[in-house]
Amino acid sequence: MTVVKPLVLDVDGTFLKTDMLFETFWAGLGSDPIATIRATAANFRHPERLKAELARIAPIRTDLLPVNPEVADLALRSRMAGREVVLASASDRSLVTRLAADYGLSERVFASDVTRNLKGPLKAAELVGAYGERGFDYAGDNTVDMAVWERAENAIVVGQVPQARELAARGQNVVEIGGGWNWRALVKALRPHQWVKNVLLFLAMIAAHRFDLATLVPILWGIVAFSAAASSIYIVNDLLDLEADRLHPTKCRRPFASGDVPITVGMAAFAALAVIALGVAAALNLAFFGVVVLYMVTSLAYSLKLKRMRWIDISALAALYTIRVIAGAAAASVDVSVYMLIFIFPIFITLGCVKRLTELTLATSDERLPGRGYGRPDRGDLLNVAMLGTFWALVIFFLYSLSDQGRALYPTTWILWVAMVPMALWLVRMVMLGWYGKQDYDPIVFAMRDKFGIGLLMIILSLMFWAAGLWSQWFGG
Repeated sequence: MTVVKPLVLDVDGTFLKTDMLFETFWAGLGSDPIATIRATAANFRHPERLKAELARIAPIRTDLLPVNPEVADLALRSRMAGREVVLASASDRSLVTRLAADYGLSERVFASDVTRNLKGPLKAAELVGAYGERGFDYAGDNTVDMAVWERAENAIVVGQVPQARELAARGQNVVEIGGGWNWRALVKALRPHQWVKNVLLFLAMIAAHRFDLATLVPILWGIVAFSAAASSIYIVNDLLDLEADRLHPTKCRRPFASGDVPITVGMAAFAALAVIALGVAAALNLAFFGVVVLYMVTSLAYSLKLKRMRWIDISALAALYTIRVIAGAAAASVDVSVYMLIFIFPIFITLGCVKRLTELTLATSDERLPGRGYGRPDRGDLLNVAMLGTFWALVIFFLYSLSDQGRALYPTTWILWVAMVPMALWLVRMVMLGWYGKQDYDPIVFAMRDKFGIGLLMIILSLMFWAAGLWSQWFGG
């Protein structure tokens, strides 16, 4: 009688396109950051204890974790052929057991516990003790798996592991399966299309009528710094939102949620981008450096906690947009008008409401949005707040036109009043597009692509230049 040897699969990076240790770490930061940081600091040199503690703090949903399709297909074909398919992982036993149950694999698993970290030679010894020398096939993805491959009948290598060529040179059967990640997916995770929001840094320059190179160049460098800072926070936000994104109809395709980019690569990219942002900011001036730090701290607070708090999240979004305007003033050492800050804040409150309205309109159920505090019954309240923000923005703009500063910069006051018409139309249109779910999940990004809206904004800007007398200065007469 022929004995069918079991197929043993490593989990992190092999059966899964992610790593459960880092999954639990980021899930823990999202649910209980203090406990997670404390557990990490206390058990950093004891990975077996750290894995068990993080699994306890943040019991992740293993059924949502991204699976390597080729390895999953191999497991399915092996099961249909009557082979036992077993998971053997350095991840915590509680997670590995649940993962095996999710996919109908063998109830027998090999995994870490609070007393041992099952990897490398220790995993090899455990498997040989259970199945005998050459008594199993093993799939892995890392050089640490060499110790296991050497004692398996067939070595299944996932991704690029150059050392595995030594096995083939010694006559062992080696099967290679695709894996790894690519730079394009990482660039997508940086969300470069979101950098368009940093045009807000130009507002202070435009409002102050400063159009010289001495003002423009530092603002351009400021945009570089803010783009790097924003992308670093987008990475953190995505890592904190892994489970919520996997439950979302479109966000589930994001690079980290889908497993297209490893969490460790994301962490390294975050650190590099943060260094670039802070380095450029420090090179400009101390005030701008402080604004960038404020932005990053506020963004982290938003990602960790504030975005889950009803109404506070919208105020935080408005604050983050407003900080960009302040950053432009700090980068170029331009005085920013208090009136302008009071004017733009309710506009950004409106746009924050539009963002949530769009998400709720496009939601597929009446349940609360994953990771957010809103459900479809809140659409009416969000609409009311959005319209209230629009009203107050227009009132403040009108009062500014009557102020001493407004009259000094814009002598032809009545033209400013005319500009309020397309301004009101733009804001109301943005709100209604969000109400009907006909725009992007980010209203600022949508506004930069919306041709009709851009036309309205250009009309507003032209009228303000006319009111300031800039057209006659530039073109004469």
